Amino acid sequence: MAIVNSLFTWYMKKRVHQIELFMKYPLDVQEEWFHELITTASDTEWGRLYDYNSIDTPDQFKERVPIQTYDTLKPYIERMLKGEQNLLWPTEIKWFAKSSGTTSDRSKFIPVSEESLQECHFKGGKDLLSIFCNNRPNNQILTGKGLVLGGSHQINQLNENSFYGDLSAVLIKNLPMWAEYYRTPAISIALMDNYEEKMEKMAEATIKENVTNISGVPTWTLVLAKKVLEITGKKNLLEVWPNLELYFHGAVNFAPYRDQFRELIPCDYMYYLETYNASEGFFGIQDQVNSDEMLLMLDYGIYYEFLPLEDIEAENPKTLSLDEVELNKNYAIIISTNGGLWRYMIGDTIQFTSIYPFRIKITGRTKHFINAFGEEVIIDNAERAISQACKSTGAKFKDYTACPIYFKGCDVGGHEWIIEFDKQPDNFDRFVDVLDNTLREVNSDYDAKRFKDMALRRPQVHNAVQGTFYNWLKSKGKLGGQHKVPRLANDRKYVEEILKVMKMQ
Repeated sequence: MAIVNSLFTWYMKKRVHQIELFMKYPLDVQEEWFHELITTASDTEWGRLYDYNSIDTPDQFKERVPIQTYDTLKPYIERMLKGEQNLLWPTEIKWFAKSSGTTSDRSKFIPVSEESLQECHFKGGKDLLSIFCNNRPNNQILTGKGLVLGGSHQINQLNENSFYGDLSAVLIKNLPMWAEYYRTPAISIALMDNYEEKMEKMAEATIKENVTNISGVPTWTLVLAKKVLEITGKKNLLEVWPNLELYFHGAVNFAPYRDQFRELIPCDYMYYLETYNASEGFFGIQDQVNSDEMLLMLDYGIYYEFLPLEDIEAENPKTLSLDEVELNKNYAIIISTNGGLWRYMIGDTIQFTSIYPFRIKITGRTKHFINAFGEEVIIDNAERAISQACKSTGAKFKDYTACPIYFKGCDVGGHEWIIEFDKQPDNFDRFVDVLDNTLREVNSDYDAKRFKDMALRRPQVHNAVQGTFYNWLKSKGKLGGQHKVPRLANDRKYVEEILKVMKMQ
């Protein structure tokens, strides 16, 4: 196995030279992909609608094709789900990555073409290993296996030729044979839908393996790690897997979890590598050892545009190309992809921490949200949940804000709400239950995390006295119509400030 590992490391490091090429010539690479995408899709229904055959430049593309969201592309995607082809992309679309976060649907279905699988998602996976092998030449990851935490949804069949599931489930189902050989646990366990049973079976199946690397969302990785230690009676993961040296993570901010992972894996040799991989595409990889910024991957079949956040509500907002962006400014990402997404606003905001080469950090969402555990609760989810809770208990709310409660010790995470009422609910506990249950109904990812309190517990809700939010805004010097209470935040800053105001009242 050591020989195989050495050969693999040598092979993977060759890809680093290609990465260095797009780092050196980023604009040329993006221009090349732009023309490739436009040419490939010119005879699709979408390409004919916007006459892709006559588009020669990115400026023409931007003038002709409006910025899209899931809702604007949804009519095409619904037809694709029923089996229609050559709508947004010319090759057959039979896989769809299911995720939540859209304002009008509990879940959205992102088309995944063979090109986006091979040239984007799988290429990104191989590049993770390439970058790791380059940064740590003496690694031993292929002397053992990679523990992969699959999605919360199995692959489901829509019709004879169409299937959907979480992105991770779609990727696992399509892995090449060599990658499957190095992965654990068996696919029948990795894609189980019942997370309580799944964690138990994953722990039992992997404790006897020589696990050298783990990939997954921090939330569920912690749940699995605690289950492994519970079954084995060990104090930390290195006592179970002494050759563990690498953790791939993404999807949520890792900073609140770092200390817990240090306790679980108490060694300085452990390598943490962040990725930016979404249902819509694979965008970034942490390529430097001592920096948490991510290299924007420019040769994955994606053409990028960047919309300054202050212009996001403009009627015809002007997007920027790579050569026009500035450091430390917030931009919404707009992508056109080899999966058939055209000028698609994915909802994330980023800042450039470096240009030439282009490195980024994720700064949030285009809308307020909570995504500390992969639940991606957005404003629309919260508004619908509060409205239903008020309706069920005769209450009227005045203002609210919410934030995460991060994992601490053996406790699971949760959400903490502060709600000020104009009219009190007739039963406060029932109000909280309806709030929680409605969130589960409208957001499939929140529902998955709430299953038997495994990753998210029942929300903690503070019943604020009249004037709480007014006094808080006043203390910030932000009274006035243009200043609003932030509904959702992915950190605890606002909630902690308001709780202090409540204590002084």
